[in-house]
Order: sequence, then structure tokens, then C-alpha cells
Amino acid sequence: MSDVPRVFSYKLVRDYGFAPNPFHGICTLGTCKPQIRKSAQVGDIIVGCGSTALHLEGRAIFAMRVTRKLSFQEYWEDESFRIKRPNLYSSQSMAFGDNIYHRDGESWLQEDSHHSFEGGQLNHANLLRDTSSDNVLIGDEFVYWGANALQIPEHLRNHAGEDLYPAGRNYQCNFSPEFRAQVDAWLKGFPKRGYLGRPASWR
Repeated sequence: MSDVPRVFSYKLVRDYGFAPNPFHGICTLGTCKPQIRKSAQVGDIIVGCGSTALHLEGRAIFAMRVTRKLSFQEYWEDESFRIKRPNLYSSQSMAFGDNIYHRDGESWLQEDSHHSFEGGQLNHANLLRDTSSDNVLIGDEFVYWGANALQIPEHLRNHAGEDLYPAGRNYQCNFSPEFRAQVDAWLKGFPKRGYLGRPASWR
């Protein structure tokens, strides 16, 4: 079973539709979680889980399969992802666009966005964390439940010592091939896919 995808799971303490960004028919992870964005490869599965902070313990907010992996500059320059650039004066989904980093020579530019300060001023802490991995994960195959977060099924909870729901704040990915195959089958089995619920942190 060496060909089964790796699985990365983590908890979201905030869910604004920014990381991940599930809008416009494709799920992208272009900010936060630099270790996952660096390590995950095409074919791998990312599962973002609810948390106590969101009152969504034991639930899945989204699941996506990585179908492409781009650099920030590639993401910025790809015309098909222009719609992911933030526009704070448009709809909520546009306001939380995650296509915010590109280069000017050797320097990073950060667009006016959810990760900048008010007025578009550079948030250096966010820039340093986000760009510590120059990778954007693209998921054509995804389910985003958001506030309608799905209860993780029993067979993926505490199964032979393995649990898709993370015990702590760090992400986990050291699952057995057998468990990863079960997560793969779970993701493949959803009849409804795509954007199925508003972000949990929207008011």
C-alpha cells in the first residue's frame, strides 16, 4: 500500500475562508501552515478540523486532495487564479482572497488582505511565517463544510491507535498506510463536493 497518499490533519482555530480559501470552485491553501505547504505533495490529502475555539470539536471543516503545488509567484501570475486576489471592497469571498504574495526583485510584496494591517500596511510577522514555505497547495477535489462541519466518522477516530482528529495544536501526518487508505476512500465517497457551507468564523 505504498502508493496510498499521505494524510495531513490539523485544527483550525479561525475559519474565515482565507486559509483554506474554498471559493470560485477550487480550494487553495496559500497562507498559514507553512510546514504542511512545504511537505505535502500532489495526491496527498489535507484535512482541516474544527476546534474548541470554533465549538466544532471532533468535526472536519474541509478535506482536499492536492492536485497542484505552485510557488507564490506562479500563483500570482497564473491568470486562472486572479480571482483569488483579495478585493476588500467587494463580496466577503473576494475580501478573503489568499493570492496575496509576489516578488519585486528579491523582496516580497504583501497585498492589502486579511494578513496585512489596516490600510494595507505590511504585517511583517505574517509575511515571515507565510513565506517561510514558498508553496501554495491547489485542490480541485475538495469538500468544504465550514460552519456545517461534518462529524468525523467513528472508523477514523481512535482506530487501532490512530485518529484523524488531532490531539494537540500541531498537525499530524504519521498515519499507517491502512489508515491513509481509509481516509482516501472517505474523501472519494462524498456525493456532494465543493463549497457546502459558509466559513465558521463569518458573522
